[in-house]
Amino acid sequence: MTTTKRDYYEILGVAKGASADDIKRVYRQLAMKHHPDRVGAEHKKEAEEKFKEISEAYAVLSDPQKRSVYDQYGHAGFDQRYSTEDIFRNADFSSVFEDLGLGGGIFEDLLGGMFGMGGGSRRRRGRVGADLEMRLELEFEEAAKGAAKTVTVPRREVCSECRGSGGNRGTCQVCRGAGQIRQAAGFMVIARTCGECGGEGQVVTKPCQTCRGQGRVSAERRIEVKIPAGIESGMRLRLAGEGEGGTHGRGDLYVHILVRPHRVFQRDGADLLLEYPISIAQAALGAQVEVPTLNGRVTMKVPRGTQSGSIFRVRGKGLPDVRGGRPGDVLVHVTVETPTNLNATQRRLMEELAKSFGDEVHPSHRSFLEKLKAALTS
Repeated sequence: MTTTKRDYYEILGVAKGASADDIKRVYRQLAMKHHPDRVGAEHKKEAEEKFKEISEAYAVLSDPQKRSVYDQYGHAGFDQRYSTEDIFRNADFSSVFEDLGLGGGIFEDLLGGMFGMGGGSRRRRGRVGADLEMRLELEFEEAAKGAAKTVTVPRREVCSECRGSGGNRGTCQVCRGAGQIRQAAGFMVIARTCGECGGEGQVVTKPCQTCRGQGRVSAERRIEVKIPAGIESGMRLRLAGEGEGGTHGRGDLYVHILVRPHRVFQRDGADLLLEYPISIAQAALGAQVEVPTLNGRVTMKVPRGTQSGSIFRVRGKGLPDVRGGRPGDVLVHVTVETPTNLNATQRRLMEELAKSFGDEVHPSHRSFLEKLKAALTS
């Protein structure tokens, strides 16, 4: 008896004009729902059949060439051109499952057994060199203005003598070159990566004398790191291809930035905060003062009657925005300094000045006394 296959678009629940991203998104949701390991024992067989069905639909509709043939000829014409093995050959399941944050493991084990493709994708990824991380300390001015720093990175690189092969290689006798060990489990065949060859299908029979069969050698490389102006502590720079070497490419180098504090300024994003003391005379009479910035001094006006704790903004004299926005400002936090260690003449003059003051020159003090009096008599 011939079993009529359901339409692939109907299986996934998408329209015929669905985009590749929509097909991928829907399959991901269905795979999560129907994976046999995520349902109870009483629904396991049903889930296995459903999982196989949606996986076959995805394998066809996610491949532009197979999808075009299916759209033109339907199941009858498509099945004449593609065997079950052909349908799943080169199907991209791994990227779908990586998007789930699960690393693809629980899906690839099952799919590897059903369709013979899970372990191979893991082997290919394993040939890319590992990522490296390092910390780089910067002076405040280097982070503010940008810099080029040369760092020495210890890493492993592909052996130039054997080009990463480790030496003369032969077929693994455990898996007989398949890279996988297969075990029957009911109607399914579960494939596991061969532990002897690590899924490569080959083992080193005569080790390279330079790398001693490892395929890689230790080295130190001097690498220039370009520091963008305005970078902050805690940010991370990615240098593509500067990690460890592998036969299928290098990993990346991630540089974690630590900026040493400044002796005068504190940082708030792209703004610089500055504590600036002024005298009583400057606060009372007003003054022109010179304020430091990272690019020299600028003149700032202190208006008459300035109170301690006032904040003035010097626009555009802060830090560059590392993301390309407008520069920050310098925020000047003014503190009025009370004089100490007065000599006899200064003390006498200060006393005479104090006697001449009335409430009209201390409005805040007068307001405070009125509030206090009202609170005590109520």
